Amino acid sequence: MRPVVVYTLSRLGLFAVALAVLYLLGLRTFWLLIAAFVVSGLASYVLLSKQRDVVSARMTEKRHPPSGN
Repeated sequence: MRPVVVYTLSRLGLFAVALAVLYLLGLRTFWLLIAAFVVSGLASYVLLSKQRDVVSARMTEKRHPPSGN
């Protein structure tokens, strides 16, 4: 479960950073949330690919445990 928590917290952190930077750049309306969501999504796609692979492997292991045959 730890990789899932790390990945989730990393995504939230990227969103917070994007939100803060866009706010400081002058974006103050509803578009701030939309832009922060898009920017953090693109950043996480690039920056968190290894963590995403670990989470995917972990979920696959949980769903399909190896057989003892």
